[in-house]
Amino acid sequence: MQQLIGERIERGGPLTFADYMRVALYEPGYGYYMSGAARMGWEGDYFTSSDVSALFAHCLGRQLSQWWEKLNHPDPFIVLEQGAGRGNLAGDVRTWAIQNAPNLAAALDYRTADIRLGQDAIDEAAPAQAHVVLSNELVDAFPVHLVEARGATLFEVYVTTQDGRLCERVNEPSTPALAAYLERFRVPWTSFGDGWRAEINLDALRWLQRAAQLIRHGYILTIDYGDKAKALYTPRRPRGTLRGYWHHQLSYNPLAHPGTQDITAHVNFSALIDEGRQLGLRLHTFTTQHDWLKGLGIDIEVEQRRVSEFAAIDTERATDRGQVALLKWYDLRNRLATLTDPAGMGNFKVLALRRP
Repeated sequence: MQQLIGERIERGGPLTFADYMRVALYEPGYGYYMSGAARMGWEGDYFTSSDVSALFAHCLGRQLSQWWEKLNHPDPFIVLEQGAGRGNLAGDVRTWAIQNAPNLAAALDYRTADIRLGQDAIDEAAPAQAHVVLSNELVDAFPVHLVEARGATLFEVYVTTQDGRLCERVNEPSTPALAAYLERFRVPWTSFGDGWRAEINLDALRWLQRAAQLIRHGYILTIDYGDKAKALYTPRRPRGTLRGYWHHQLSYNPLAHPGTQDITAHVNFSALIDEGRQLGLRLHTFTTQHDWLKGLGIDIEVEQRRVSEFAAIDTERATDRGQVALLKWYDLRNRLATLTDPAGMGNFKVLALRRP
């Protein structure tokens, strides 16, 4: 991968960081998401909420059920999950619907597209129309431009080579859209000091534009880590939010291990909300995963399961069966805590946009 990137730089000059990230993550046969190695789940470099517990999918199922009713029970009810990975979330939602909402299950047409196929393939897998387009930890993996402030001048960070190694170089921005983006969200970057850096995710805007084209009457739901612009673009984040994950460890060097290191950046939800408004979408929900899951009854389900599945804790505590039930109950509670932890996954943001 490093040789491939070096050859491209030699032929065409330095790459924008967004182009470098696109190659490092999505180059066919070589990119992080394209090499065929296990990247997601407990055996990979990261895990998502659907890996933690099916409780997450059950809450999503209840959300879809509510929206199906509000949309007057369309049949088929087309749901497109983008960035579906191994499809665990889709499978758990279908199972929940069969067991708890059979009418919804009969109408549900739940489709998936895997981010590892690349954005073009996601577009090709999309139906002509959908009632819900959803993603869970997708937008954070889109390539981002990296900018740096030096006085009153905004520069862009490029990737080039020196002595056979990848390195950074700053130069004039590749597009005026980068400065316009910061201006759009009123980021006073000239006051943040020399060396202040930030990520700009133009691909997120393009993704939302494509998703909005699929929704004639329905919802776009995206769940990811990030925040609104005011909280992201601040002098308290002098190096931005760009992170790498390599062999289960956090990395602050995105140029190391290209093709075998995940690279992510926090999502600017202000951009998605504002772009959605310009596309005719209305803000339906913006909250945390903690509050979203609580509002969809995750605590109620866990308590119901304690009564129905773990009664042996109270009636047979001294037996092997009772002790096994107690351990399983502790495991379920720990998974609930992980999903709703305000300092962790519970602080992920949940954004729902609606086209009336």
